[in-house]
Amino acid sequence: MEAAAHRIVLKGGRVIRGGESFAADVVVCGDRIAEVTPQAVALPGDEVVECRGLWVTAGLVDLHVHLREPGFSAKETIATGTAAAAHGGFTTVCAMPNLEPAPDSVENLRRETEIIARDAIVKVLPYATITRRRAGRELVNFASLKPYVVGFSDDGSGVQSEETMRAAMRAAAAEGCIIAAHCEVNDLLHGGYIHDGAYAAAHGHKGICSESEWRQIERDIALAAETGCRYHVCHISTKESVALIREAKRSGVRITCETGPHYLTMCDADLREEGRFKMNPPIRSAADRDALIEGVQDGTIDVIATDHAPHTAEEKSRGLAGSAMGVVGLETSFAVIYTRLVRTGIITPERMIDLMAEAPRRIFALGGGLREGEAADIAVFDTDTEFTVDPAAFLSKGRSTPFEGWRLRGTCRLTLCDGRKAYETK
Repeated sequence: MEAAAHRIVLKGGRVIRGGESFAADVVVCGDRIAEVTPQAVALPGDEVVECRGLWVTAGLVDLHVHLREPGFSAKETIATGTAAAAHGGFTTVCAMPNLEPAPDSVENLRRETEIIARDAIVKVLPYATITRRRAGRELVNFASLKPYVVGFSDDGSGVQSEETMRAAMRAAAAEGCIIAAHCEVNDLLHGGYIHDGAYAAAHGHKGICSESEWRQIERDIALAAETGCRYHVCHISTKESVALIREAKRSGVRITCETGPHYLTMCDADLREEGRFKMNPPIRSAADRDALIEGVQDGTIDVIATDHAPHTAEEKSRGLAGSAMGVVGLETSFAVIYTRLVRTGIITPERMIDLMAEAPRRIFALGGGLREGEAADIAVFDTDTEFTVDPAAFLSKGRSTPFEGWRLRGTCRLTLCDGRKAYETK
């Protein structure tokens, strides 16, 4: 006789789902959610977890992470990256294709998926590249890769050729796939590495102009309208990008977008002469930050994603000019957004969970959610306890974060992935 499935009863938490919050118990049976009910009856043998005063949500989903395997395991591995994800309350992460080999064929993708199957403790959904070797020229075979990936991206570089992107969008539209685009016009970079603003001018740094981002978004919006492609814009950082996407949505373009916690909570006045403040796109002006916040409030921005991009300590030790682009974010994202946007009244708890857990599932058709019969992908958060961001406590190999030393509230107490404990506070 088959053994009865293990049951976990999450008692008395504040359930946040579907734009609502309410007190409820959540019963997990095996890998599924059995009940969300005002008062669950615990059976003999049930594991009861007291959640009074805590948030209970669907597991967070990050549409934009770099797990660095295969090819760059000194920076991060599937094992360490998914441990960091679980620590942050994430049960699904979408892995970008800046890898070696690049996942531009089923054979190359298999190298990545074999490591995921062996080492991941949360769900990892890989992206395939748009072009071979992410070189921006020859398209991948969308039809052959579609069954195995969440979408297609050349993240780390923009597709420079309009004709190549048009062909990619046509191919993606024919297969019902999403193009997730890093938007950057190489000819407008001019060797820049931080925002082309007041800080760069005052400290003698080369700046990246805002137009390098929004100009390619403008081009791609026209192509998405022409082709009918589902088009997702990665890590937007400028006020012009927000305005373009807002208008594209109004005109019926099938467009969604994401931004990151650092773009919503910092500006170039916060920069320091340290590699932990260097990422691409860069932290921009206060006006850009405020426009992004408005975009989150009015629904122009659909998703908050971390762009978790770990590097070695040595690669991040060379200051703003010499350090590698990228910072880590999986283990601070919830707390940064809760502390700086929710506790200050900028957005509601319900809007936060939509941005970080529910909208990603809707846009990329991932299924799940905190409902009966769905996979038991659940996070439990303590929003009262204050802590100081200490990179030494991260489970990620990456330690470079602009939030180091920040006093925040919002810690993950428990992460369940398919009913298994992926993370639990000791």
